[in-house]
Amino acid sequence: MEKSLVVVESPAKAKTISKLLGKEYKVIASVGHIMDLPKNKLGVDIEHDFAPQYQIIKGKAKIIKEIKKASEKVKKIYLAPDPDREGEAISFHISEVINNNNKNKEILRVLINEITKKAVIESINNAGPLNLPRYEAQKARRVLDRLVGYKISPLLWEKVKKGLSAGRVQSVALRLICEREKEIRGFKPEEYWTIEAHFLLDGETKPIVAQLTKYKGKKIKIKTEQEAKRIIEEIKKLSFKVESIEKKERAKNPPPPFITSKLQQEASSRFRFPVKKTMTIAQQLYEGIETGEEGLVGLITYMRTDSTRLSEEAIRNARNFIIDRFGKGFLPAKANRYQNKKGAQDAHEAIRPTSIKYTPEKIKSYLTDDQFKIYEMIWNRFIASQMKPASYHQTTITISAGDYLFSATGSILIFPGFLAIYKMEEEEKELKIPKDLKKGQKLKLEKIVDEQHFTQPPPRFTEGTLVKELEERGIGRPSTYATILSTLKNREYVRMENRRFIPTDLGFIVTNLLVENFPSILDPKFTAKMEDNLDKIEDGKLNFVETVKRFYLPFEQTLKKAKENMQNIKAMSIPTSIICEQCGSNMVIRWGKRGRFLSCSRYPECKNTKNFREDEDGTIHIIEDEKTDEICEKCGSPMVVKNGKFGPFLACSNYPACKNSRPLSLGIKCPVKDCPGEIIQKKTKKGKTFYGCSEYPKCSFALWDKPVKKVCPNCGAPFLIEKKSKKGTFLVCINKECGYKEEVV
Repeated sequence: MEKSLVVVESPAKAKTISKLLGKEYKVIASVGHIMDLPKNKLGVDIEHDFAPQYQIIKGKAKIIKEIKKASEKVKKIYLAPDPDREGEAISFHISEVINNNNKNKEILRVLINEITKKAVIESINNAGPLNLPRYEAQKARRVLDRLVGYKISPLLWEKVKKGLSAGRVQSVALRLICEREKEIRGFKPEEYWTIEAHFLLDGETKPIVAQLTKYKGKKIKIKTEQEAKRIIEEIKKLSFKVESIEKKERAKNPPPPFITSKLQQEASSRFRFPVKKTMTIAQQLYEGIETGEEGLVGLITYMRTDSTRLSEEAIRNARNFIIDRFGKGFLPAKANRYQNKKGAQDAHEAIRPTSIKYTPEKIKSYLTDDQFKIYEMIWNRFIASQMKPASYHQTTITISAGDYLFSATGSILIFPGFLAIYKMEEEEKELKIPKDLKKGQKLKLEKIVDEQHFTQPPPRFTEGTLVKELEERGIGRPSTYATILSTLKNREYVRMENRRFIPTDLGFIVTNLLVENFPSILDPKFTAKMEDNLDKIEDGKLNFVETVKRFYLPFEQTLKKAKENMQNIKAMSIPTSIICEQCGSNMVIRWGKRGRFLSCSRYPECKNTKNFREDEDGTIHIIEDEKTDEICEKCGSPMVVKNGKFGPFLACSNYPACKNSRPLSLGIKCPVKDCPGEIIQKKTKKGKTFYGCSEYPKCSFALWDKPVKKVCPNCGAPFLIEKKSKKGTFLVCINKECGYKEEVV
């Protein structure tokens, strides 16, 4: 019989910990939160100290019943959800349901930072009381987010469209994206020119390539081609000599081990992983991976951390590994220590491997390709953090030509140090100096060239660079970034192009309205200050009620003004010079459920509408409906392809006189026996494309992969499906037992 009950968050974590603790412990997963604020109302009692009105989450009654039943049979209960604020909230709520059942049970909080046998047992032995200040910090964040979301969102539904959301951090992140886009669109490129010269030393064939940098001791700026040509003609008449040769040794220090935000940024930069994907993989590595004979093993420490701190044992193991793998020459005399950024939470170590024995090469066969990429990166950075710096010989040469000065700088790696295991993204420019080169030596000009350039606008944010921006400004927490970025995409406030965020019309409109009506909420400094206050609540320096009250009282006044003054986008119409072909009136820009569209100004007498796109200079281009060979069976007019809420469909071109429409068929018969339907393209409520039978709900056949009208040459199946992977695009037989596969070239 089990003597103790352990409750964790996820089934994977429960399985790993159960194996480590043995039969004396029963391990149950709560599967995340068991209680939360209600979905259909505010759920915060403003009149009574902002008390949250938590409810049992739908579908969690069975798990709660299982936890209660298991708690009756044991002497001790260990609550071991993740060691962070969310985990603390889960622990408090589990404790509450158990105490309601039996108030005499001993309930202890366990903080498991790495899922290894030694660490888990030590955590159990060092279990203590629940952390009330940490729970209060989570409660404050949840209440603040609910107050902002549930008070502002309905205003957006009324003034813009239903289904929109505002968020304390989400809306600030969107503002940063919109402001960057405004910078880009308002940017005016400036022309400038550079001059590069190739110099030869007698007897040498490889030139020294140098840039013109100064004129009469001042930095030179060349604005036009004419100016560049004039300077080149002047320089060609001059003689050239080595003005100075400066050599020095330069060190490049190893980076600290990963914290959450840096892991997200590096995975985005190296592998183009979305933040959400990186955190999902890290969670899997933390909770446990099946490793053959050893079974489930937690491979990394807890992945939500602001701290670069490493345990003494981890440092010792890393140093021993460095000696064994690279030799003593790569090991610093003292262990490297790293300073945490201001305001960092130091509850957990940096992200590192749980055991030095699980080298990437040893564990590779048990991991997916993506898991291996993240694990190897974490491993290599951890080891690199305890190695010596890389050393370079850096040389700077200046070459004079009258009043003009050319410069060439480069580095040669003389000792790899940490670069032996962890390559940095940026590369050093090499500069090899001829052995005979000396100060005052004459040089021959081989060639001189000019090149035109234009100043560039700031780049759009990628997920990685947006995370970096949020982190540097102290906005939000790395553990919340994945959810925030997903929400911005799901609400269609932004679209992704070449992995970069571009705000949509909707994103701009919502941001402008919120900045105008809620300047404090949308102020990055205000949001960062609020994050700092949440940290102070966790540290016991601030009170939950007073913190929320100081926020809510001015917010309530701002909200009242916004309800009266916020512009109603739904009612707006912007005049254009485009003429309605049906009645001759001018078209206007209106706002609808699916964004902006052109509408006849005589609506509702004339119901003509058009989709359009707008150039950056304001030029409007009408998007014509796609014509088809289909004929409307009701009036005989041609059918056109239109896009609706759930994807493309066929509609009569004679709309609104004829409102006939039907699904857009792919010309593929539904494979279900005796079903008369055809496969059509559809969209889920969240906008994800899928393919299903036109006879739904009578027939529920559906596919995520696109069907292609091509008979399988292997088994004769009526169609193939399109599969995409990193290796390319393939057509695969719908019949899984067939196994037919062909590459799409």
